[in-house]
Amino acid sequence: MSGPAAGTADAATTTDVVCLGESMVTFLPSQPGRLADVPSFGRGIGGAESNVACALAAAGHRAAWVGRVGADGFGDHLVETIASYGVDTSAVRRDPVRPTGIYFRTATDRGTDTHEVAYYRAGSAASAMSPDNVPYEDLLAGRILHLSGITAALSADCLALLRDLTAPRPGRPLVSFDVNHRPHLWRGGDADASVLLELARRADLVFVGEDEAEEAWGIVGAEAIRAALPEPAVVVVKRGSAGATVFSGLRPGPRSSNAGGAGNAAGAGSSGAGGAGGADIVTVVPALRVDVVAAVGAGDAFAAGFLSATLRGLPVRERVRHGHLMAAAVLTVPGDLTDPPARDHADRLAALDDDAWGRLRLGPGWTAADRAPEEVRTP
Repeated sequence: MSGPAAGTADAATTTDVVCLGESMVTFLPSQPGRLADVPSFGRGIGGAESNVACALAAAGHRAAWVGRVGADGFGDHLVETIASYGVDTSAVRRDPVRPTGIYFRTATDRGTDTHEVAYYRAGSAASAMSPDNVPYEDLLAGRILHLSGITAALSADCLALLRDLTAPRPGRPLVSFDVNHRPHLWRGGDADASVLLELARRADLVFVGEDEAEEAWGIVGAEAIRAALPEPAVVVVKRGSAGATVFSGLRPGPRSSNAGGAGNAAGAGSSGAGGAGGADIVTVVPALRVDVVAAVGAGDAFAAGFLSATLRGLPVRERVRHGHLMAAAVLTVPGDLTDPPARDHADRLAALDDDAWGRLRLGPGWTAADRAPEEVRTP
């Protein structure tokens, strides 16, 4: 199994976040209804990790996406579209044999019974990613390496790659891991639950939904999730309309020499609930009220907003608020991607007092750069 030499990532790195994972061409319905009834589809792109990279690049960060696509037109479209957001795609590899994955979805919310997704990704170029064919020098060249549980589900080789990248090693960048539990991708049995828990415990920063923790691990409640994930310096529990709870504390010792280089990403504190390294600070931030257009891509946008604020060294509360704001930008458009609010606009909103934050209600068009906080729609 190949891998990087110690100390590959250092203080001289120029990339803020490197995101690894599969991106696919997605076909969006021209009207609501069953897949069997939709007459035509518009073409877009979809992929949790590339979504994060695009959002970060659009927010002004140096972001790279590393993946594997087919030597086909769909692969061309993916690479060109992701690069158009300002993302570095120079480390993307082309597979001469395997195709680029595609999928079709309905217009309804992913969480409803009427939502349909038809994936054509089995045997895709991305599923062939392994420790032997990805560019480690590029993967470890950033301040943060962002991964997700989706990649682990694609193949045994992809799982081996994630295990290798999350292993402790000198020079490892701060590892961000979004659990992203997708039961339909796994190959049966309970392996997905144990694998996702294993990978999450090896990361420095974890994003996990309260609902997916219950579905995958049978764990209920933010405190219980933190107890199951004692090792990461930061655990972000997403609680839907209730907001997010963040546990930030000290670990017994660093697993990577670069962990401190991402704007004090640990956010360590000395009071509150216990974590592996002692005490946690527990930060609870309510969600925004949003007039939702399409509930897709919001989790990826939230992660991008949180990572953006982490890179800037903002306090934990502001990191969560920037996550909520980035998610609100995506929720108020039809697709998975959109331009985020201008940084000074988002900063003004994130700095509102609790009462003003609670009164905000964001709808389509709210990200317009010329709109001051008091002009955002309120009830």
